[in-house]
Amino acid sequence: MFLETRFLPALSCFFHSTDLYASDLSHFLFLTASKEVNLLESVPDLQKSMYVSIDGFPCVRLLNLTGEIGCSNPGREKVIAPIVRFKNADKLGQLSAILMSLHEFDSFFHRVSNDLNFERNVGGVLLESGTEIQHELKGFSPDEKFPQAEFSPYRNISYQWNPFGSGIKQNNYNFPVFLLSESSTLTLKEAAIKNEGNKEAYTLDVAEFDLVMQGSVWSALPPINILSSESSKRIILAVASMDSASFFRDKNLGADSPISGLISLLVAVDALSRVEGLDKLGKQLVFIIFTGEAWGYLGSRRFLLELDQNSDAVNGLNSTLIDTVLEIGSVGKGFSHGTKSFFAHTTQVSATTNETLNALQLAQDSLQSSGVKISTANVSNPGIPPSSLMAFMRKNSQTSGVVLEEFDSVFTNQFYHSHLDDSSNINSSAIVAAAALVARTLYILASDNKDLDTSALNVINVNVSLVEELMGCLLNCEPGLSCGLVNHYISPTNTCPSNYVGVLQGEPSSTPYPGYIGDVPRFLWNFLADKTSISLENTSFSCPKNCTEPNQLCIRSETDGKGVCVVSTTRYVPAYSTRLKFESESWKVLAPNSSDPLGMVDPVWTESNWDVIGLRMYTKQDAAYDRLVLLAGLTVTILAYLAIVIVRSFISKALKQD
Repeated sequence: MFLETRFLPALSCFFHSTDLYASDLSHFLFLTASKEVNLLESVPDLQKSMYVSIDGFPCVRLLNLTGEIGCSNPGREKVIAPIVRFKNADKLGQLSAILMSLHEFDSFFHRVSNDLNFERNVGGVLLESGTEIQHELKGFSPDEKFPQAEFSPYRNISYQWNPFGSGIKQNNYNFPVFLLSESSTLTLKEAAIKNEGNKEAYTLDVAEFDLVMQGSVWSALPPINILSSESSKRIILAVASMDSASFFRDKNLGADSPISGLISLLVAVDALSRVEGLDKLGKQLVFIIFTGEAWGYLGSRRFLLELDQNSDAVNGLNSTLIDTVLEIGSVGKGFSHGTKSFFAHTTQVSATTNETLNALQLAQDSLQSSGVKISTANVSNPGIPPSSLMAFMRKNSQTSGVVLEEFDSVFTNQFYHSHLDDSSNINSSAIVAAAALVARTLYILASDNKDLDTSALNVINVNVSLVEELMGCLLNCEPGLSCGLVNHYISPTNTCPSNYVGVLQGEPSSTPYPGYIGDVPRFLWNFLADKTSISLENTSFSCPKNCTEPNQLCIRSETDGKGVCVVSTTRYVPAYSTRLKFESESWKVLAPNSSDPLGMVDPVWTESNWDVIGLRMYTKQDAAYDRLVLLAGLTVTILAYLAIVIVRSFISKALKQD
């Protein structure tokens, strides 16, 4: 049997590969002999009978200014290699496709980095899937032990926030790697066992892979009147992230890190949107959900640059008015023995930071019956953990902020930035508790009232069912993005969510063409615009034509083509490197600037191009069998020739005698 994918670098090469593929088909038509041949009426029928489709998720190639990471074919040709299991691959005498379990993954890459002869014969890697793997592994994280340490605002970058980190995601591999689906795992296990017994051969090829990133979303509650001449309020900025990273591009949910924090913030926004009198509060609430944070904090860094430039994307905001930043990080595992425990990581000791800690404490006291506990992170920590707040601190070291996390000194998410960080890795009760804590804390900070009592906070309650619904929409394929909540706002292009950051298409803009924005950012924009909005009195008209005022937005326009016009301050903020500039219909890389210290270490991530990624299996005879057939054919030919010569000679003699 053979495994095949094809490298398709461009359309012209696609047709070239198709020609090769057709010639292969004719070759196999000659070799295949079975009872079903007579039933084949076309080339597609033959193809279906020969090939078994294998479902999988590829590791892809990513590029930056200094090098590459990820996986790809060593060249542009197909890789043909027999499948062997890693446990039987002590010595590889030929190019081989290696099938392995996740238990063997780290040891395989360790061997690849230390054994050049072994690496030279690795034609590809097939990684098995299984439902019980999370329970069997102590941990698996392909990221570094201090993720993105180069962006840290402090010097102790040898600290291990992520003790299970192996760093393999940051390396460059000249062979394809596929994560198999559960059904395909069973198929290939059987094939590998059969291969070991019969010495049959298998084939594996992979395609290569485009990215400059997509867009963050921010919203204000209540809406900011950008036309007002009144002095603006101080800002309480609540932050979460929407993107994750993984060794396998399309198996990238990030349930705990960072989606649990995102869901908590969305549920907190929903709870606050039902509170009366928010416009009477002393400070302005602003929520922002960054993307590109897993790739050098692109979203937060671009947001800060847009603030400096007073761009349209941040119209209504002023960086000098930001009072404090409250970031909601990983909170989905903050549940132990009936207690929902969270830790507050602070930037520095200041009056504003103390106000935030006091607000968290007051919010905890109001939730005492819910078993919520908030603690200050250990003072022995080198500083805040990897988070968007790092970008704020590198911009301004005096920034006051708190990161709310489920851990104290090291990550409790043992599957950080891996494909195993899925919905089974989090607890909805912890997310509900974090959402309630965040909602009440933000209200306390915005009210600027130090004498708030518990009764005033008890009116702020989160919708527990919304947590479950968001988890189903953002972390599963069933129902996935086809869920009722998402379909209430947008018409998604995919059902299965992926929290990979994606590609920025077209010119960066605060009002991008919806077709250029991914399903999740479009849903978040509509959700936040709805929850933080003020409805207009007359909403009977189609809003694209009657929603033209600067403070007005058209939401839910995808679902019925009409939408609803509301007053809301919700914007997209393009998320791409501060070292990039879009000019004259093309991207330009800017020279390093000492005024942008994070830009000095920004690798500027991008992707290579690809068309099709696929994986399939088919049967082919051993080369020894082919040689045997050739030898038999030559033997028959020689014997036939000799027989003809002898018969002709005999006949000639017989005729002469007559």
